[in-house]
Amino acid sequence: MADTDPSAKFEKISDSASRRIARFIEPFRVSPGSKVNLAKDFDPAFEGGIKKKEDGVALLNEGIELLATYQARLAAQDTYGVLVVLQALDAAGKDGTIRHVMSGVNPQGVRVESFKVPSSRELDQDFLRRYQERLPSRGEIGIFNRSHYEEVLVVRVHPENLVRQQLPAETREHHVWKRRYEAINDWERYLSENGFRIVKLFLNLSKEEQRLRFLRRIDLPDHNWKFSSHDVEERRFWDAYQEAFSEMFSHTSTASAPWYVIPADRKWFARIAAAAVIAHTLIDIDPQYPTLSEDALRDLGAAKVALESEVPSAAAPNANGDAARATPPGKLIQKDG
Repeated sequence: MADTDPSAKFEKISDSASRRIARFIEPFRVSPGSKVNLAKDFDPAFEGGIKKKEDGVALLNEGIELLATYQARLAAQDTYGVLVVLQALDAAGKDGTIRHVMSGVNPQGVRVESFKVPSSRELDQDFLRRYQERLPSRGEIGIFNRSHYEEVLVVRVHPENLVRQQLPAETREHHVWKRRYEAINDWERYLSENGFRIVKLFLNLSKEEQRLRFLRRIDLPDHNWKFSSHDVEERRFWDAYQEAFSEMFSHTSTASAPWYVIPADRKWFARIAAAAVIAHTLIDIDPQYPTLSEDALRDLGAAKVALESEVPSAAAPNANGDAARATPPGKLIQKDG
């Protein structure tokens, strides 16, 4: 007999998809404890064997459908939360990745937080506090567009920012980055142990592709607003950023919260890869719709009986079992408002 249970059919599909996704994303994963050299270990132009953009679009749509299904379950179960950490250099496509990957999910269950230059009030607090205050709740997917990792990237490349944080001199001068890596790992482990899964994505853009995207922002009038001269100034620190990213991956890719280095020279591929990593995490959580108790099921049955008893005598059930509304001929149905 054919299987007519929709949930069973979905489980079979998701199990197959899970295996394929796991194989696909494995090359992007930073093995915990490994020593990373970003420029040598990860190719920004890698396309994972997908030769045509059209094929990639089909894969992206499949990933978006999976995300929508599992996000609905995540919200209904209300037990786990997911934090997506998105890091990249300028013009790598963070905003576009968020927009495309999350296009199919319920916006009520997703929250995007963007972190700008810290305020004077935030500079008077410990470096993790402003991120802690904007974490997702259980049942939600939160996205940090830039994140607490700015504290070991921008602050490291531009040490004058560390001075602005008004740390005690001894803290600022002795192994500050090592201690920050440890603090971040401890914080993320604490979140994981409390039901919040962390997905860390780095959009890996080549220096040449960044140059071309900056030129495009200058040449196209409707893209001019995206361009900032500060972006070009930051290119002078390219090598320093590559070193800072390499150190960050080496020290903060952990078993419970590994980094994924996403090739970003092709925007369409970056979106596929990002969707795949997030979908893999949700499949691994495997959230379920709540199962009602016998008392709750009895209450549902009683409510159904009460509602069905209110059917007007002139109305008859339609093909879907719903009551059809009788409207006198020539009479318009007035809508409130």
